[in-house]
Amino acid sequence: MRYRLTFVAGLAVGYVLGTRAGRERYEQLKKSARQVAQNPAVRNTAETAAQQGRQVAGKAYHVVSEKMGDHVPDSVTQRVRSLRERNTNGTGEDDWGTTNT
Repeated sequence: MRYRLTFVAGLAVGYVLGTRAGRERYEQLKKSARQVAQNPAVRNTAETAAQQGRQVAGKAYHVVSEKMGDHVPDSVTQRVRSLRERNTNGTGEDDWGTTNT
């Protein structure tokens, strides 16, 4: 109950502060966020982190599959195979159509 009350209080405070800031401040924050997201350094860092995450997931899959044997669902094994094939083919493209450049 305490967490719900805290959550509702946070929503109320956010709403009040948001309405006081107004539309102009919202647009300014939106523009700043867009500029950060379009920054090449930020994009490269995000893509590198995604690629490293895929590599770590593949290693974790091997460790888990060795311990679990045939208990890994087919959907998981198919997804890992498709990721592995995509990375070995050299495309380097992720699910969102971006590449690690």
